[in-house]
Amino acid sequence: RVIQPLYKPMALRESKDELTSRFLSDLSETLDIVKTISKLGITRKEAADMLKGLAVHPQQAHGRGRYDIYVDGASRGNPGKAGAGAVIKDSSGKIVKELKKFLGVATNNSAEYRAFIMAIEEALSLKAADIRVYSDSELLVRQLNGQYKVKSPELRELYLKAVELLSGIQRYTVTHIPMEQNPLADSLANQAIDGSC
Repeated sequence: RVIQPLYKPMALRESKDELTSRFLSDLSETLDIVKTISKLGITRKEAADMLKGLAVHPQQAHGRGRYDIYVDGASRGNPGKAGAGAVIKDSSGKIVKELKKFLGVATNNSAEYRAFIMAIEEALSLKAADIRVYSDSELLVRQLNGQYKVKSPELRELYLKAVELLSGIQRYTVTHIPMEQNPLADSLANQAIDGSC
């Protein structure tokens, strides 16, 4: 008879980074390595290799942190003078980056996308693997979540750029929030416009 192996090779279950992330998350909750190994169905050697990998590359382990990102674009005139703003917070809620950029003349929707792109580029430079992006632009959020089609040729180019950048992030969500929950990103976008005057 055929004897099935007790453990599947890691590659057949999920990527090494995904498994390491789950392993650390579960271990941090239980502080019991035996229970964590049993729960995930991994071998002791796989667990040891993951821990050794963190010790050898501590900067990569740090880069696997979760970030909350708030983005906003502003246009005075639509089209008119436009700015992009973004705030990046670590998992403890501490602000690690405030970004703002004057965009010249642009529509509001274009400014929203360009703020999003600016923020994701920065997240990639931080080696972020798990991000939650918040925007008060319903159009941007629904397009990026596949609920709305992108009909505008100008936005199509920005949409494709945004999707390309997101492909470099291991896990992400893009969520709509009311304007009043996005004051700092809005302020930064307007500061970028004011600074150009």
